[in-house]
Amino acid sequence: MGLFLRAWKHELGIILSDYGTNPRKKVKSPNPSISSRSSMKNRHENQGHRAGKSATVMIGIIAGVVILLVLLVVRPWGGGAIGNDGSDIHNAEVGDFNMIIPLSGELDTAQKTEIRNQLESNAIITSIVDEGSYVNEGDTLFTLSDDALKDRIKDAETKVTDNENNVVAAESNLKIRQSTRDTDLDKADLSIHLAELALKAWEEGEDVSQELTLMVNLETAQKNEARLVRKYEESVKLEEKNYISRDELERDEIAMIEAQTRVKLAEKAIEVYQKYDRVQNRQVKVSDVEQAKAERERIAERHESELNRLDADLESRRKNTERARERLQKLQEQLTYCRTIAPTEGLVVYASSLSESRRNDDPPPQIGTTLRENELVIILPDTSTMVANLKVSEALSGLIEKGQPVTVYSEALPDVPIAGEVQSVSVLAESGGWRDPYRRDYTVRVKMFPEEGLPLKPSMRCRAEILLGQVEQSLHVPIQAIFREGPVAFVYVPDGSGYAQQEVQVGRSSEFEIEITSGLEEGDRVLLREPGPEEIVSKIQIKPQSPGQDKPGWTQGGKVNKPASSPNKGGEMVKKPEQAGSSEGS
Repeated sequence: MGLFLRAWKHELGIILSDYGTNPRKKVKSPNPSISSRSSMKNRHENQGHRAGKSATVMIGIIAGVVILLVLLVVRPWGGGAIGNDGSDIHNAEVGDFNMIIPLSGELDTAQKTEIRNQLESNAIITSIVDEGSYVNEGDTLFTLSDDALKDRIKDAETKVTDNENNVVAAESNLKIRQSTRDTDLDKADLSIHLAELALKAWEEGEDVSQELTLMVNLETAQKNEARLVRKYEESVKLEEKNYISRDELERDEIAMIEAQTRVKLAEKAIEVYQKYDRVQNRQVKVSDVEQAKAERERIAERHESELNRLDADLESRRKNTERARERLQKLQEQLTYCRTIAPTEGLVVYASSLSESRRNDDPPPQIGTTLRENELVIILPDTSTMVANLKVSEALSGLIEKGQPVTVYSEALPDVPIAGEVQSVSVLAESGGWRDPYRRDYTVRVKMFPEEGLPLKPSMRCRAEILLGQVEQSLHVPIQAIFREGPVAFVYVPDGSGYAQQEVQVGRSSEFEIEITSGLEEGDRVLLREPGPEEIVSKIQIKPQSPGQDKPGWTQGGKVNKPASSPNKGGEMVKKPEQAGSSEGS
């Protein structure tokens, strides 16, 4: 306290000396031409300067007092005496303490239903339920304008009717073409049949008859030739005896020559028929049959091509009709989406109120608001099953396991503990963003078991304590009593008029307590703060740290850099590798 008074006098002396050495310091007027106009104004200015200097002195005195008070709080002025009331002294005690990790986050529901604009186009809200309302399954949440949709439904109905008529016309054209094809094919089959009959009639009739005729002609000519030859020979004899005239003999000779010629002609006619006429006639008849068959194939192919075209046209029109019906059905279904009902009961929360959407500064949905396609409008959280989403640093995330007990405190109900258990820890960490790009936080999802009737809502802020394990019947002190220098942990214990450093060995720890394995006994008194240099009466000798020696994870001043141990499934703490280096005590 004496040091505080000496500092106070020093600061006050500086202020007063400054005031005494400059009692009449003048302040220049911002406009000298005005100050030179009147001595009255100069006197007023001098009085103003004196008043201003008095105010400056008072402000300086107040600032000095504030500075001295801050220095007194941050660094106690000891003068070598132990604390007056002993509030910064704690006795080492044997007992149990829980190893907990305090976290913070916000409440959420385990299940939530998203309500979106299901229309395939923008839509205007015509009515909407108030946010914060509790709705039951089947209640109307909001309605959308349906005038444009009804016009589209009318157009779709007209298209369906037109396409159905096109299908009927295509079916009729197909049937007519099929009937025409059948008629033309019947005619072609008849032509083939007639050509085949003609071929058979020629083979069994005309060919045989023609050949017999030629044979008869040849045989008649041969017999007539033989008769005329005999007659001519008799006529020669009769002419020699002058029974007939020479003229009669010559007539008989001419008749014989003509008969011989007819025999040759008959033989040649048979030869020509057999070699040429018969082959020609056969080829003509066979060709007629083949042409009739080819014509039938051409007719069939021509009709088949046309029928395929008509069938494809019919199928296309049927598909167009089916698409038009589907479009009409979809529009009719879209019309039902103009009235959105609650699929389940729950609390109405506008999507614009969600934390993810607040940055967009979107106004809440109301009558006249235009919704985009598939836009999220309302969230229906199921408040019967609540969870807490907590943020844990990367350094502590490995200590948290599924099933660990948790106590949650909502800021709305800070005095009501809610039991819970760890449900999951996120696989990936979230960045601290532009404010802290090097920060990595994991999300711990805690399933809560609140009592019935608690007014818990999503997005409520909360704090939680995750129980890692329990240390039973162990000597321990508050964490802020432990200090470090290199690899050595020590505490400050009262020693006469000051404090002395005393080396200790530490074990398991929590956020508030730390186990002492050696160096203290039950009832020993330790200091809960770092003493001033004038309060320290003795220090321990620190040996240089050997290369490769593990560095401790607890820093001086009782602040945790990284826990020196982690709990196993039985609650016991297991040593973990430490981070390199430790920060100096404050």
